Amino acid sequence: MEPITLTNSEEILRLLSHIALKGNGFTTECLVGDTMDAGLCEPDYLNASGTDPMAFYNGEPNAWAVYHVRQSKKVFMVYGGGSRHRTIHIADTP
Repeated sequence: MEPITLTNSEEILRLLSHIALKGNGFTTECLVGDTMDAGLCEPDYLNASGTDPMAFYNGEPNAWAVYHVRQSKKVFMVYGGGSRHRTIHIADTP
């Protein structure tokens, strides 16, 4: 999929609600729930890039491999997928 950048909270949450991640490491049936569990209820920035055959958007494979979601100074990141072990990282930026 083509890289995407969003800055509207509603659009970000809508997109994440259609993402399912399967395979090795971190998996989820709905990425929006994990994002909200990380404390990002009104994200103001999302950047998604790369291609992962085990990431699904609206049930279709080959969604994005890397996700950076930000709300103020808190960042939720997903890396990996495909042949790599998928991990998440949550951080507060200075």
